[in-house]
Amino acid sequence: MIQGAIAFVLGVVILQQQADLPPGWLVWLLPLMLPLALRYPKYAFAPMLLSGFIWAAWCAHADLEARLPESLAGQPLRVEGVIDALPEVTPGRIRFTLMAETVTRQGRAVPFNGRLRLSWYRTRVQPGAGQRWRLRVKLKPPHGFANPGGFDYEGWLLRNGIVATGHVLDGESNRRLADAGFGAPLARGRELLREAITARLDEGPGRALLLALTVGDRSALGQPQWQVLRATGTNHLVAISGLHIGIVAGLLFWIARRAWSRSARLCLWLPAPKAAALVALCAATLYAGLAGFSLPTQRALCMLALALGGLLLNRGPALGRTLALALLLVTLGAPAAVLSAGFWLSFGAVAAILYGVLGRLARPRPLAGLARVQGYVALAIAPLLLLWGLEVSLLAPLVNLVAVPLFSLLLVPLSLLAVALLLLCPPLGTPLLQLAAAALEAGYSLLDWLAGLPVPMLAPPAGPPLLWLAALAGVALLAAPRGVPGKAAAGLLVLVPLLWRAEPIDPGAFRLTLLDVGQGLSAVLQTRSHTLVYDTGPRFSARFDAGRAVVIPFLRHAGVAAPDRVILSNGDSDHGGGFRSLNARLAVGSLWSGEPQAYSQFHAGPCLDGMRWEWDGVRFEVLHPPADGSWRGNNASCVLLIEGRGRRLLLGGDLEARAEQRLLRAHPEALTGVDLALIPHHGSLSSSTPAWVRRLAPRHALVSSGFLNRYGFPRAEVVARWRAVGAEVFDTARSGAILYHSEWERPRRYRCRHGRYWQRQGVCD
Repeated sequence: MIQGAIAFVLGVVILQQQADLPPGWLVWLLPLMLPLALRYPKYAFAPMLLSGFIWAAWCAHADLEARLPESLAGQPLRVEGVIDALPEVTPGRIRFTLMAETVTRQGRAVPFNGRLRLSWYRTRVQPGAGQRWRLRVKLKPPHGFANPGGFDYEGWLLRNGIVATGHVLDGESNRRLADAGFGAPLARGRELLREAITARLDEGPGRALLLALTVGDRSALGQPQWQVLRATGTNHLVAISGLHIGIVAGLLFWIARRAWSRSARLCLWLPAPKAAALVALCAATLYAGLAGFSLPTQRALCMLALALGGLLLNRGPALGRTLALALLLVTLGAPAAVLSAGFWLSFGAVAAILYGVLGRLARPRPLAGLARVQGYVALAIAPLLLLWGLEVSLLAPLVNLVAVPLFSLLLVPLSLLAVALLLLCPPLGTPLLQLAAAALEAGYSLLDWLAGLPVPMLAPPAGPPLLWLAALAGVALLAAPRGVPGKAAAGLLVLVPLLWRAEPIDPGAFRLTLLDVGQGLSAVLQTRSHTLVYDTGPRFSARFDAGRAVVIPFLRHAGVAAPDRVILSNGDSDHGGGFRSLNARLAVGSLWSGEPQAYSQFHAGPCLDGMRWEWDGVRFEVLHPPADGSWRGNNASCVLLIEGRGRRLLLGGDLEARAEQRLLRAHPEALTGVDLALIPHHGSLSSSTPAWVRRLAPRHALVSSGFLNRYGFPRAEVVARWRAVGAEVFDTARSGAILYHSEWERPRRYRCRHGRYWQRQGVCD
């Protein structure tokens, strides 16, 4: 059983690493594979592995076929459906998911439906969970940034069954309809409960934490709160997941068993352990429902149902088999779940507890046992966190030793009891709700103080996944009983990823990465021992910017501790919007800008014509703007020429026609013989004049633009102009990050070389 489950999951994992899907007809081999596994259980590994691979491939084909056709992208559509989750309310925007049941275009039905992720900007309407709406929208197929070390938003959309994203168009046709449909009562109940809690509590960390722990709504937690939770390694405590569901089920099991045991008649009808198991399972299901049956709660509920089901069926507590069966059922129901860090962290934590605790001869005291369990979990999940590009808090093991019992045994039960009383008797529930919020705020204050201690975070060093598998093997050996062969080498295996170093860049050579930041610009240029960041991308909202989401993860992935210099080409937010986050997290060496006054709070210096320097044999020269101070806006963009190993690269920001003419007059020789050029202003018609394009005539031209952006960048006329002089044009909107090394003949597209099947649709054909 365990071997077959592991083989099936391994097959699913192998499929999710593929760049292209195998043919869908392979699903007809499943009726052959499964009987083989059942008929020859000793040799079940191979057929179960193939079954997992084929099953995941068939599900992946279905997921991709359900996506919005690109022919409908950007077209005004009318959709009708039910809001199936709690909306996220932020200043100026409401974001929600709508299960679209009917879609029409110009009055004609469109053969498309599914789960949509929509944003409604600057509206006074307050759509709620469980409500049915008719909306006029514009949609895009699932799409996200594709960068080395970055978050895979497209994979997240795939795991959550979202087939399109978009926004609501203003108009009187947007209206709420009569509520109906399966699933609406649960979503509406969560919405009403959130409103009741919000109305009785003042805004603050206490209310935000209580909402997260009771109805699974974490949208009220801001970046400062998340930073505290990450720094202390306690962000798992504010998610309704396996830990909290297990604690709730355990408490209800203990209470129900003791209460049931007091009645002999009840015990004759149904043994107390079985009655308690039923109560615990119902309570856990209700709690998971409060979280909207999110994927983490589904995993936890599955494991719990199998464990309690064994008790109800008089089966022994085969915990290893229970875990394996839960793993099999979760991947069978949602093969894309293996793409989630939470999947591996939740199952990994349970496996670590079972591996480290069960079968030990010695029975430690309760406190020592708790410390041991926490130590095993911390050891097991640290390599998993680093493998997924997440930071590891060195405070986490000690903080969780106190925080886990505090939250799970006191604060979570208190919060749930307060909510239950609020529903049954509001006059009694309100004071208890306020007490729970105050207790949560006090707990957060303690975490905030601990986060301020000078304890560094362990950032994920770059390295291939095989290194992290070696580290996991080392962790397994460390937790193994005494006498296990190879235990002495465990420490070396754990340290293997930290010893890895990326291949160095030769003196005189350079590496450029034009990052995929949407409708904005950010490029990172590396020499042997120096790093330059040219622009930091846009700021999308108070909580989200390209510096935090793209630039910092890429620098960590590349093994860069901090950039030596940052150049913000001009003062526009799509070029410098991510700098605040970058500056807050990393020690930036120096800051220059074509419009330094826009960044005066960061003590930016001017970027002026004539500035030159050399790093590791690579020469840098600023060609624009001049020192007369007469240039503003796009035409003040800092223009940078880089030369190394016989290659010449030109970065021009948002340069427009007037500045291009000035450069053609002032630096005609410097603009001749360029190998690679950045197309100015994202491919706008205001730039790339014919004279400019003819003078540069590069072999390769790169453009940074947003996928299906509203400006239509890069404009077709501009792309044709560059191609007419023999340039090969690359666009981040389709290619993802664009990588170029001075030793290469042509740039490389990240989506084509490293993308998975859900990221490559129509890109590398």
